[in-house]
Amino acid sequence: MAAAVASLSFTTLTHSSSKQTNPIPLSFALRVPTNFSFHSLTFRSSSSPSRFLVRCMSTLTEPPPVAETKLKFLNAYKRPIPSIYNTVLQELIVQQHLMRYKKTYRYDAVFALGFVTVYDQLMEGYPSDEDREAIFQAYVNALNEDPQQYRADAQKLEAWARAQDASSLVDFASKTGECEDILKDIAERAGGNGSFSYSRFFAVGLFRLLELANATEPTILEKLCAALNINKKSVDRDLDVYRNLLSKLVQAKELLKEYVEREKKKREERAEPQKANEAVKNFLAENLYASK
Repeated sequence: MAAAVASLSFTTLTHSSSKQTNPIPLSFALRVPTNFSFHSLTFRSSSSPSRFLVRCMSTLTEPPPVAETKLKFLNAYKRPIPSIYNTVLQELIVQQHLMRYKKTYRYDAVFALGFVTVYDQLMEGYPSDEDREAIFQAYVNALNEDPQQYRADAQKLEAWARAQDASSLVDFASKTGECEDILKDIAERAGGNGSFSYSRFFAVGLFRLLELANATEPTILEKLCAALNINKKSVDRDLDVYRNLLSKLVQAKELLKEYVEREKKKREERAEPQKANEAVKNFLAENLYASK
């Protein structure tokens, strides 16, 4: 991947001496890769022996590889995860890693709401509530983000959406409030005035807002996308993917439930003859002892 380029423009540098101060024009652009660090450049004016020292330092670093994020997750939660959950989790963390480290990525509460919604529905029915939350913590921390912030922002938007209707939800730009300001900021950035990176989790977050406000008509989604400067076709496509994923998860969990019940029944059936044999042995032992 080509390195990003930083441009430093200098128009005038002032040379000081004991006799006078003369502006010496220097007009040029210094272009260097942002992932390249150097400590100093020295320039000499043709009309003066004095030197000008310019210090530059890059602050950008390369994003971690996907394997590092996955390893952090596995190291943070070392207990085995049933394959029906683990397979999807591993796919999600790869996708979210790529979203997280895009240059245009910037965390927002709608994205958080979307991820929390997907995670909670994926992990519904997990054997342990404590383990489910521990996995959530390990997952988000592996992405160098704050799981508490994800939960808090999702809950804040959910509470706000429950108090809205279709009209007030779409008309957020004319209102004041913390959640309205969140949506205004997204609309401004998505409109080109800042960094914004659309994702499937963002689409699910939008859908969750509409669901909680009981505003699930397609025309309302279209109006909300327009107000947020979001491409509705992308949202429709990603919501179809989301619904398909949920459908497959429901089927997989049903198959798992049937398997568990079937294995439980087999164990019980195998235990019945053993219990009968033990009862016979106990009866004989008691009667033989009594006859003596």
